[in-house]
Amino acid sequence: MSIGAGIALFVIGAILVFAVNVEVEWVNLDMIGYILMGAGALVFLIGIVLMARRRSTETVSRTAVDPAAGERVTRRSTTTSGDDTL
Repeated sequence: MSIGAGIALFVIGAILVFAVNVEVEWVNLDMIGYILMGAGALVFLIGIVLMARRRSTETVSRTAVDPAAGERVTRRSTTTSGDDTL
């Protein structure tokens, strides 16, 4: 979703910069357009980084000895995020 939001911000900023020719006394629409384009590029890059992190696999295995009973306790935890397809 953040990739789409980044693209939308970039497009809205480009429209304000290149297509709208309105002079407003109290605001500079070109500057707002450039800010939106920069924010859109930043959100797009953050979305790609977050999508790449989501496709990681983490496995944790812990072994300990129970002091009360003297038994060995093994705990395994597997976490898989993202799609299983390539």
